[in-house]
Amino acid sequence: MARKPRTKPVLGLDISTSSVKVVELAKAGSSYRAQTYAVEPMPDNAIVDKVIVNIEGVGEAVRRAYKRSRSRLKDAAIAIGGATVITKTVQIPKGLNAREQTEQIELMLPRIIPFALEEVSYDFEEIGPSASDENSTDILLVATRRDNVEHRQAVLEVAGLKAAIVDCEVFALENAYKLLDDAVNDKDEDNVVALVDFGSATTSFSVFENGRIIYTRDQAFGGRQLTDAIMQRYNLSYEDAGRAKRRGGLPESYHEEVLVPFINDMAQQVNRALQFFYAATTEHTKVKQVFICGGCASIPEAAEHIGERLDLPTRVANPFTSLKLTGRAQAQGIEQDAPGLMVACGLAMRSFS
Repeated sequence: MARKPRTKPVLGLDISTSSVKVVELAKAGSSYRAQTYAVEPMPDNAIVDKVIVNIEGVGEAVRRAYKRSRSRLKDAAIAIGGATVITKTVQIPKGLNAREQTEQIELMLPRIIPFALEEVSYDFEEIGPSASDENSTDILLVATRRDNVEHRQAVLEVAGLKAAIVDCEVFALENAYKLLDDAVNDKDEDNVVALVDFGSATTSFSVFENGRIIYTRDQAFGGRQLTDAIMQRYNLSYEDAGRAKRRGGLPESYHEEVLVPFINDMAQQVNRALQFFYAATTEHTKVKQVFICGGCASIPEAAEHIGERLDLPTRVANPFTSLKLTGRAQAQGIEQDAPGLMVACGLAMRSFS
């Protein structure tokens, strides 16, 4: 999970509960160019609560996505997220070399990690001098169970790829946030923006201050609730409901009976997350703008309705607004899928950082 400079490009590969997304980026001067991408559905129940339970099924989904992308890269950057990851800022004495820092971190781990150290995969990064202690250095510690990493590595092996980087979803979002710079309304020093990622089963709420994440919270809400509502209202199987949600063909009553209530639920979830943030921060930090991403972000009227509920400017996050697109990416209809590709883009950007 270390953030070390790279010279070899990597695929951004976002493995989520509902789908796998692949993005390849290239550098175009000071900006980026989208070379290609692909989205492939995930088998049902192959991933539960961010944990891969069907390595072969997920690996085949990754293989299909990679083939459709027509990328030639074999190294990939992948991410782990949700409750499977522990992130914590700790303090260690300043002036230590790399070996001494590692020794200090290993002494702290038993107090931080709720499982045996031999089951842990961890990494850390020096942030800088501690604001609370002039004799200490702040260290960002990231840890997860080792099998979470090994399962993802095994998935990529099934697809004929290699996990060159294992990152955290929240850091990938922070990377991709840079691509939204042109869409951020306020460029003042106290610029505070919320990014809400609506996944299939989990909604991640993150707050950025001057481009850095200062708060994050996950909530058990996502697009699966809309699929379930379609199933129940129209007596469809889960597969048929999901297909109808994506492709249309539902009765005219769908908009008012199912979709509008779900959009209201989306707005309620964002409002609740915002109130949790305000309650958790000791400073009078106020969010000035909201971006929504993930599969549900492309629902018509969603951003507008959330903005009205919060009384805040709210937009759909499109990481490609500041990117150049190759003819291949344009032909694939990348604009339509863009809100769901934030994490994959952030991972692909690890090629250049």
